[in-house]
Amino acid sequence: MLCNVTLMTYMGGANGETVMTVGSKSKAAQIAEVDPVWAAVVAGARQIASDEPPLANMVVANILNHERFEDALVHRLASRLHHPDVSSDMIRRAFHDALEQHSDIGTFARADLAATLERDPACQRAVEPLLYFKGFQAIQTHRFAHALNKMGRRDFALYLQSRASQVFQTDINPAVPMGRGIMLDHGTGLVIGETAAIGDNVSILQGVTLGGTGKSDQDRHPKIGNGVLIGAGAKVLGNIQIGECSRIGAGSVVLKAVPPRTTVAGVPAKVIGEAGCAQPALVMDQMVLVHDPNS
Repeated sequence: MLCNVTLMTYMGGANGETVMTVGSKSKAAQIAEVDPVWAAVVAGARQIASDEPPLANMVVANILNHERFEDALVHRLASRLHHPDVSSDMIRRAFHDALEQHSDIGTFARADLAATLERDPACQRAVEPLLYFKGFQAIQTHRFAHALNKMGRRDFALYLQSRASQVFQTDINPAVPMGRGIMLDHGTGLVIGETAAIGDNVSILQGVTLGGTGKSDQDRHPKIGNGVLIGAGAKVLGNIQIGECSRIGAGSVVLKAVPPRTTVAGVPAKVIGEAGCAQPALVMDQMVLVHDPNS
């Protein structure tokens, strides 16, 4: 039951810092003011519990029993990743340890959820990625694995990589840094190698490989700039730079650096024109027609 109380409330700031406010409002009203993403998730969860009674227990356990977005995120991921080898309780403890040292995980996860809601026409409510979308869940698992890897817990991070590949069909090395606002559509078949890096506001579709070339243990994987769209089934190989706001057509094999704000397509990929819009990752148009001079 909601009641009017005077209390201090949490908000993740722009840089992941903690901001505290004080007021005399209902708890729901305070949450909506300082964390609109979490408020939208809770509203969606209540709707599911009302509309689909068989799902009520799942929704309560994963969403409505929690006061913060971060707590719900940890609970949902740990439940999905549970295995007799490493229980969900152990995973939850590790994730909370990661949050203590890397509070920006929650800020970045909110940006990823907002990106999914904005760019994926199949996503109608904020609660859906958190509960159902394995692309979103895979990215968040990687964020925790990356944080644990930076904390020196490499074996736990590698376990999460292995377990995520089983559960979500994605394989992302825990060393890979990722910016905020990442949208992974479907996620099945995604492979990202150890020395890759991904900027902000990037959209990636299923079957994408960011791979290395040769057996060198040096820097050998692609660097993806801000605002890039990578179409389904594309392969980007080697230590090459993919310029910001560029577009890689579905099924392309990219072996050379891609200039900013251009479109590349084909096998091997070639520059075929401008990106077509200021923010390809937001538009999500991966269909690129390559002119065949022999046709």
